[in-house]
Amino acid sequence: MRQRGWMFSLRLSFALVSFAQTPPSTHSASQQLKNWLAAYDGTDWEGYLALVRKSFVTEPEPMFRYPPFLDLTGGFTLKKIEAETATRVKALIQERNTDQMARIVVEVEMAEPHRIVKLHPEPVAPPHLNEKELIDRTRQLLHDMTSADKFSGAVLVAKNGQSVFAQAYGFADREHHIPNSLDTRFGMASMTKMFTAVATLQLVKAGKLKLDDPIGKYLPDYPNREVASEVTIRQLLSHTGGTGDFFGPEFNTHLRELHTHEDYIHLFGSRPPRFEPGTRFEYSNYGFVILGAVIDRVSGQNYFDYVRDHVYTPAGMTKELLDPGNQLVPDVALGYTKRGGSTWHTDAASPFRGTAAGSGYITVGDLLRFANALEDNKLLDAHDTDLLTTGHVAMPMGGHYGYGFEEFTLNGLRCFGHGGLGPGLDDNLKICPAAGYVVVVLANMDPPNGQRISSFIVSRLPEPQSVRQ
Repeated sequence: MRQRGWMFSLRLSFALVSFAQTPPSTHSASQQLKNWLAAYDGTDWEGYLALVRKSFVTEPEPMFRYPPFLDLTGGFTLKKIEAETATRVKALIQERNTDQMARIVVEVEMAEPHRIVKLHPEPVAPPHLNEKELIDRTRQLLHDMTSADKFSGAVLVAKNGQSVFAQAYGFADREHHIPNSLDTRFGMASMTKMFTAVATLQLVKAGKLKLDDPIGKYLPDYPNREVASEVTIRQLLSHTGGTGDFFGPEFNTHLRELHTHEDYIHLFGSRPPRFEPGTRFEYSNYGFVILGAVIDRVSGQNYFDYVRDHVYTPAGMTKELLDPGNQLVPDVALGYTKRGGSTWHTDAASPFRGTAAGSGYITVGDLLRFANALEDNKLLDAHDTDLLTTGHVAMPMGGHYGYGFEEFTLNGLRCFGHGGLGPGLDDNLKICPAAGYVVVVLANMDPPNGQRISSFIVSRLPEPQSVRQ
């Protein structure tokens, strides 16, 4: 049983009234859609699951079996039935927490009790907004989400390299009531892969690496000979090397012993490839650790110093902290999670040295400086920047992966960037060059609200034609 506030109950009452005012349908599919909505938006999760067991031939999609998704969206309101027959209905529904619409199709069995055989939603692209409308809507969304304790972090929107909206929300430290600010450092996690990829292509340009060389050329003592002789630098950059991940029991056991990229290779480097290198995409944090070891070997510096000197400094980044070592980080946002409990709590511990796959702390302002330097070709020339940010391999959840950057199209707009996810951390950088916008969202709480805020903004950006006028 889930307890909800009076406002949610009031919304539910309004939704039920709207259903009552609609002429009753004789179509079984429409009725089953309404039955499902009423149960899903109700206050009895066990009752909803009972309806699913009774009324579905197969279970609905995972998001509709996941309570946090309901909290995230606030449930759905039926806006319009577009088409219906006895066994199939197509309708528009809207999230209660935002104006996001979805088109949903429900199909039922012909025979009683008309069980649901299909319930599938597809998001409806929202209208593009002008800049003022976008900022007003973003400000309202962030206010509402922060008030509902569903967002804490910092958001920045820039046009043609200059900030047009920047605001921090929530607390960096709840216990001591320290608010987030635009100078607060947030954990980066996998966003670091963008810097690793830039560093790798810089070394290629300098003639110290070749993209299609096997890693054994640069790491001759790599433990597994198959990986050393077959996996290339290019495949590591695009997550197609089959090198697997390192998260799991073995990582947890040895976490405090892992100080260098070589330590990771010593622990995990004996494993063979998970599949024939180059044949498919599989996200690999460990693959980027190997890239870090390569950078250590060929650059003449350790990875952290190289990135500081050749990425951060040329970009004018001043608040980043890639390698905290064992030092406490000033001006940092603690990460708050509900994993393992029902209330926000932090698992903050003494920082440990990260890797080329994910580590360090950054501000929204420094991410904008990085985006500007990348687009202005201060870090790589135009050809290599394009090589870095153009998708080369399809990702399972949509979009394409370049070299350390994800490329995707959202509401007709091409963007690239990268996110960072984890307990108490949900970050995202999206660079949309045709429209002239950069969107940065850094959150110190569990996913996926940071991602959703970023997508909310990007999907409503002014169309490129409007920007150029």
